[in-house]
Amino acid sequence: MALPEAFTAAIAEDFPADLASSDAGDLVEHGKDWTKVHVPAPSLVCWPRTTEEVSKLLALCHEHGVAVVPSGGRTGLAAGAVAAHGEVVLSLARMRRMDPVDVLGATVRVQAGAVTEAVHEHCEEHGLTWPVDFASKGSSHVGGNIATNAGGVKVIRYGLTRNWVLGLEVVLAGGEVLELNGALEKNNTGIDLRQLFIGSEGTLGVITEATLKLHKLPGKLDVFLFAVPDLAGVLRLFREARAAGPFTISAYEFFTDKCLARLARHRNVKPPFATESSHYVLLEVEAKDLASLDDWLGTLFERELVLDGVKAQHAGEAAQLWALREGISESLTATGMPHKNDVSLPIAGLEAFVADLEALFLSRYPGWEICNFGHIGDGNLHVNVMKPDDMPKEVFLAKTKEADRHMFELVQRHRGSISAEHGIGLLKKPYLGYSRTPREIEIFRAIKRALDPKGVLNPGKVFDL
Repeated sequence: MALPEAFTAAIAEDFPADLASSDAGDLVEHGKDWTKVHVPAPSLVCWPRTTEEVSKLLALCHEHGVAVVPSGGRTGLAAGAVAAHGEVVLSLARMRRMDPVDVLGATVRVQAGAVTEAVHEHCEEHGLTWPVDFASKGSSHVGGNIATNAGGVKVIRYGLTRNWVLGLEVVLAGGEVLELNGALEKNNTGIDLRQLFIGSEGTLGVITEATLKLHKLPGKLDVFLFAVPDLAGVLRLFREARAAGPFTISAYEFFTDKCLARLARHRNVKPPFATESSHYVLLEVEAKDLASLDDWLGTLFERELVLDGVKAQHAGEAAQLWALREGISESLTATGMPHKNDVSLPIAGLEAFVADLEALFLSRYPGWEICNFGHIGDGNLHVNVMKPDDMPKEVFLAKTKEADRHMFELVQRHRGSISAEHGIGLLKKPYLGYSRTPREIEIFRAIKRALDPKGVLNPGKVFDL
């Protein structure tokens, strides 16, 4: 799609010479995210350095009706950052400034392009952290985390990203800049517009800076890996850990033997136990009384709640155990073509849902390999369907669309959500109605029309106008 001549002339005349690129390599690289369903086809990639440049650029796009796709670390799995129809990609990658940490207020203001792990390191020397954590923290951007309300492995302890954002600087479609809430913990003055932009996937405005709420670094963390016989065993152990464990749970993750087999193929990882098991639990805790912790661990084996287990003896071993969980998504992609889904259920209903899901696939799609893992402690299940080796990609994608509808019917029946943490983007847009009512979606549209009347911000994502 050709951009208006007046628009391209203004880009060349009114902005720094290195703001934009139409190089084919840049277009492909910055027009995609971690999904592989849509072919990237942007017209231009722009890298502003300041909020003022973002404002000026959006005002120009609004004037000429040019569609814009905001872009961060592009680690999303819902095609929310894909530019497939000639849009301009607005990358925040050059906006990485991090201000000094306010130790008294336990806050820090950063630009949207700051990398999540860099923020962790920036705050760590002050004994503080931004407790948003996931496998892609080394490449994901703060702005993208906020725009998608990212989850991750520590939600069970700290909650979602929105809990750790005090203030936002947002540029609207026409170029207006909003400063929302600053560094205030309390501000009871009407509708909290800050929360409107968190999780909106770049459809309402472009986040350029954020004031982040920080938390004291946890004390020594102990990491365990357990083998359990089945999903019921995963849930039994979780109930025991939450009710009787002499510690604070930082993470409670699970994965299946099929995930472990894919990980072993990709990274040549040896099985963690001699005992074969279908399900594994990674538990991370902060314990103040080590004697009580050891006593509790002993009872797990006495009551046969676990088949086998290991405790990391030092940081290196803890990293190795975490690598078993965090390497799964990469390994699935490296060893095949996974169709990924990210659903959430009430924790008490997980076992019944998975039983129905397994019955669904067994009856309608026999022979398909299903690799399940997730943040079981917050009800989040990652369902990965692997493409059979002898099935053409086009046939597989068509069949997974059909399978998704059946699965989302189950999710709806079990009172869950079709997207726990990856958002809607393009991939789940056809299924939004399984989790949102028609009236809710119409309210979404009304808000979009009010803030982006020309529909230039991330058009076609989440819902259609």
